[in-house]
Amino acid sequence: MLQVCQLMVFLVALSSSAPAWPESYRLDPGHTFPQFEIAHLWLFAERGQFDRAHGTLEFDIEQQTGSLEVIIDTSSLDTGNDERNAVLKGAGWFDVSRYPSITFRSQRFLFEQDRLMAIEGKLTMLGVAQPMRLEIAWIKCGLNPVSRKWRCGADASGMLQRSRFGMRTALPFVGDDVRLRIRVEAYREN
Repeated sequence: MLQVCQLMVFLVALSSSAPAWPESYRLDPGHTFPQFEIAHLWLFAERGQFDRAHGTLEFDIEQQTGSLEVIIDTSSLDTGNDERNAVLKGAGWFDVSRYPSITFRSQRFLFEQDRLMAIEGKLTMLGVAQPMRLEIAWIKCGLNPVSRKWRCGADASGMLQRSRFGMRTALPFVGDDVRLRIRVEAYREN
């Protein structure tokens, strides 16, 4: 009986530990919401988010490698104000009719021991690609007790200058520095 109990504990531990090979994940659009924050009038912070995003993640902690692609639907921009949303979706800002997406594609995952610290890549916005570094506040993977599927969640953020992408409208009254924060949840595909 003791051996059966030990075997069961071992199997439970094995099934809930992180896989030791690269795994492919799909970002869950219902749990992935890129957010932004920008100063306006030198005193206030304006915040917004994009309600639709999708992409893929491949992650191998043992080899310390990975890839991430996040595709943000610019028409899903939401600042909590319909008039401001309409302005920001127009020409001079996100110009969603010409540029329906913003894309981040990783080039390198940076680890410190077993912890993912940052992801370096390219952010493409308004047809312009610029280097971007996303700092990883946390990443956790585990078995979802409801769906019984392996999932990973992460919180990443980085800074960009909107003028480097050609978005210069209302400078300096609306700041140039933008904090981008991407909270993702992804489920294993296989």
